[in-house]
Order: sequence, then structure tokens, then C-alpha cells
Amino acid sequence: MRLPRPRVVPPAEVPAVEPVDFVALDPAEARAFNESVPFVTGPNPPARPFRLAATGEDRARAIDCLAAAQLYEAGDDTTGERAVAQVVLNRLRHPAFPKTVCGVVFQGSERSTGCQFTFTCDGALAAHGWADAAWKRARQVAELMLGGQVYKQVGYATHYHTDWVVPYWQSSLDKVAAVGSHLFFRWTGWWGTPPAFRRTVSTSEPVIAALAPYSDAHRTGAALDEAEGALAAAAVLGTDTPRPQPDDENSFVVTLNAKAGPDSFAALAQRLCGARSYCKVLGWTDKAKTPHFLPLKPDQIASMGFSFLRDRERQLEKSLWNCRQFPRSNPPECMKQQVFVPASEGEPLKPAPAAAPEPPTLSGVRRRGEPTPVPAPSATP
Repeated sequence: MRLPRPRVVPPAEVPAVEPVDFVALDPAEARAFNESVPFVTGPNPPARPFRLAATGEDRARAIDCLAAAQLYEAGDDTTGERAVAQVVLNRLRHPAFPKTVCGVVFQGSERSTGCQFTFTCDGALAAHGWADAAWKRARQVAELMLGGQVYKQVGYATHYHTDWVVPYWQSSLDKVAAVGSHLFFRWTGWWGTPPAFRRTVSTSEPVIAALAPYSDAHRTGAALDEAEGALAAAAVLGTDTPRPQPDDENSFVVTLNAKAGPDSFAALAQRLCGARSYCKVLGWTDKAKTPHFLPLKPDQIASMGFSFLRDRERQLEKSLWNCRQFPRSNPPECMKQQVFVPASEGEPLKPAPAAAPEPPTLSGVRRRGEPTPVPAPSATP
């Protein structure tokens, strides 16, 4: 059996988070292969304590997302739950992953395959619930981990799998620990060292509708999410849901309903972009002026009513309005305007001679169907 040749990612390049894809081996063969892979030599320092700054519903949502990951990945076992929680928190502080607890746990859950934690996309949440006592214990573990408790044994591990499967990403990572039937891995090179885990996290936790049956925080949030959905729907002129540009799935060009109110445009942009790391939404209130394709012409830029740009690699997410159409109380929310006039009949538009600002720049896994995880040893490090 051959796995992809390992590659050490240099510090200037954020490592890619590979989809969960497994080598076709039966459990006995997988266990034999995993036993043949040595643990990395050298230090395995414990992660720094993490303390979540979120309060209120955001904190409750984070606790419940982490508790769900612990239960569905490790079962009702405190040691295994702590190990899973540590991996989630390590990912949270690593720039290759989302910067909220719920974002890390439910990364890729909108797909039927390719989610990072399989329980979020294989129907396990709907098919199997937990006893109230198990859920309570898991929440207690989650609160402790989000309050600064550290599970030292797994160090800065960002990946794990059970010993009866072999994921393709395994060859690119260092094997650092075993907890029960789970094996834990960290990135090779600089991206697996403590200095790589210093990303500032967000305290604004998303609503996870799938957790509503188990979580009051997400149940309340689901109602808010429904209201935001209605607001976003009202922002579109007509009944058709906007679709990405044919040659760019991260770009949307829409005709906006001016009567819905300017704040609805931002809600629409969030809905359209979903979980995309890079996304832009460009909107016009006049259907006749709404372009069909990108790039934009100068007169189309001048008549634009709203724009949204998200670029998580640059930690940028910004909504801008044409304040001649939609006055805003906060000046930084206004587009910079540029007036365009025709040079002469039949020639394309070009900027007016007067100087003007330029227009806005818009440029832990578990295999589906695998056996119930074997509880980890009860001894803690």
C-alpha cells in the first residue's frame, strides 16, 4: 500500500485541510498498517490553555457544539472527550481552520461527504441522540476545556482517526499520541509547533440548526436564523434565488429590492456566501443596470448600490453601500464614488477630470459506518 509522499509546508504557506478520504483496507489490515507507523520522536509540548471570551448565547452555542463533537466522536467517556475537545481547540487557534468553535466542528457539514467530523454530515445527529445525563457530562467537560483546562497527552494535534482506518492525509502528519483506539497527529514542520497556534478567534458563534433538538442556545438561534432568512429573501427583487456567476462560483451579481431596506442587503450577502472563505456580492437596485457578467464596466461600478467582500485569508469581511442611494450614519460604510462621463459620442466612458476617490476594490474524523469508538483509558496524563 502506498500513501502520498509527505510534504512539509513552509511557514509562508498555510497548509490545506484535506478532505477525509480513506484507503480501502479492512479493519485488520488498517490496524496492522497503523502499528507499523512510528510515533514521532522529540518533544510533544502540551497546548497552551484556551479561555473563550464569548458570553451569553455565543458561549452557550460554543459549549454545545464542543459537547456534541465530544459525544459523537468519543462516546460518553470523559478521557476520550477531553482528547477530542483539545483537537477542536487546537484547530480553533490554527489559521488553517475556521475561527469559531461551531465553525471548526461543523466545517464541511453542508456537504454529504467531505465534512471534517463525520457525525455532522452522515445523519448521526438525527438518527442517534444521547441520554440527558451524558449530554450534561459532555457540557461540563466542554465548559472546563473552554475555561482553560488542557489535555496534555495530544499536544498540538489537529487530526485524529481510529486505529481501524487509514486516511490519506496520515502520511503528511506526525503521529504524536494514542488515546484508546484513537491515534492523534500534528502537522510536520513549523505548522505543528506552538508559534503556529496564535490566531485570534471570533466570539460570534454561528447558529447550528441541526443542534436545535439538543441545545436551547441553538434552538433560540434557529428562530433568529429563520428571521434573518426572511430578511435576506426580501432583499432580492423577484422570486428567483441568485446564483453564482457562471465562471466564478464565489461571485454573485444581484438586483436588489430597494423597498426591503439597506440592512437586508448585508443579510442577503451572508446567506449567499454561506461558508465560502472568499466571496463577493455586487448589487444594483435598477434591473436594467444590473450586469450579467463580470468584469464590470465603469458606468456599472458608478451605479452599484451595494457590495460585499469576504476574504478570510486577509481577515477581511466588509459591506459597503452607495450612500447617495442609501445614506448611512457610519461613513466607512459608504462606497467611494467616482463620476464617469463620455469623452465624446461613441467612445467608452472614462473618469471625469476632477480628482475623485477610486471605486471600491471588489476583486478529528470518524469514518461513516465505523464501529462505536472504544472508550479511552480512564487514566489522565
